[in-house]
Amino acid sequence: MFISYKQWRAELTGLQECIIQNFLGDATTAEFSGHLISFRRNFMQTLKMLKPQSLITAVSCAALVACAGGSVDPGNEAARANEPKPAANAQMQTVLDELAALGAKPLQTLTVAQARTQPTPADAVKSLLAKQGKSTVPEAVGSVEDRSIPGPGGSIPIRIYKPAGAGPFPVALYIHGGGWVIATLDTYDSSARALTNAAGAIIVSTHYRQAPEFRFPAAHEDAYAAYQWTLANATSLGGIAKQIAVIGESAGGNMATGVAIRARDNNIQRPVHQALIYPVTNYAYDSPSQIQNRDAAPLGTPALMWFYDKYLPTPADGANPLFSVLRAPSLANLPSATVITADIDPLRSEGRAYAQRLGEAGVSVDYGNYVGVAHEFFGMGAVLTDARSAVARVGTNLKAAFAKTGD
Repeated sequence: MFISYKQWRAELTGLQECIIQNFLGDATTAEFSGHLISFRRNFMQTLKMLKPQSLITAVSCAALVACAGGSVDPGNEAARANEPKPAANAQMQTVLDELAALGAKPLQTLTVAQARTQPTPADAVKSLLAKQGKSTVPEAVGSVEDRSIPGPGGSIPIRIYKPAGAGPFPVALYIHGGGWVIATLDTYDSSARALTNAAGAIIVSTHYRQAPEFRFPAAHEDAYAAYQWTLANATSLGGIAKQIAVIGESAGGNMATGVAIRARDNNIQRPVHQALIYPVTNYAYDSPSQIQNRDAAPLGTPALMWFYDKYLPTPADGANPLFSVLRAPSLANLPSATVITADIDPLRSEGRAYAQRLGEAGVSVDYGNYVGVAHEFFGMGAVLTDARSAVARVGTNLKAAFAKTGD
């Protein structure tokens, strides 16, 4: 079967996306684009001279190189502290512009009450969709149910998302972000819905006590309690008891891997996988990405300081390995991990460092840094191509982890 030159060129365009997603570590976007353009030019010349069967081999080999995941290249993250803040791509910039137009202000300039009521990135996405004449109806799933469960400090609100179709299904505990201070189950509804469909799993989205009313380790204790409840109730939810994972965004990513560590240390059923989306992993303000992205939106380094000041009883508590998981004595024998970072995010460096340390401890890791997007991009699949790609990546890895455990 002969394949047209036009079809092969389309294949390479997709290949370009894959390379960017998996291998853009510490080179600037301009530098990497230059290498990629050269690669495409040379590769296309080669394709013109090959017979159809050789074309298949050539593109297949290139795809294997471009899409191989699981390893973490330490790269030269330190040098990025001296580079300008990365530029947002067109889609991301449109969302950031809309957020600014809605009147969102830097968190560190607000009181807690103001921060909890100001427009969110999720609001910006909905506003943008409305302006574009598109539907703002949430992504459809099989069913959604609000419940509450007992926790160490009182009842914990949860929201259970189920896929369409007949179960039983795998299960994942999802812990939302918000710096332990702001946000609700509603704020991160889009992430939970997208993950339900991408992983074909029941998603138990949990809330937790928030600061400054409840300081560290209150939220961490609630997240662990929610995991224990999920273990005990998976079957009654229509889930598969052996196939339970944890997922978290930002502060939620910190608590998700904390759950995995505590499950290992307490000798209870460990999650089969941990998906950590731009997780907090270290109490610090001087990492390369915190310097480079100090003034980033919607999350800059001063906002991190604001969050930590509200949640931690004292700065000394930041060294606690339950909070600074990067400093945990051992990361061995933890579940496989997907670690996603955003390039325009002060948390990028510590997320990358945590992925690297997991790998060094013998944990299977798929790390991806998404260029041109900022913190909170993961739940913006309605308007961001990169968000859809990241969700699909997490979904694929969750499915693989679930499949390894059997029924």
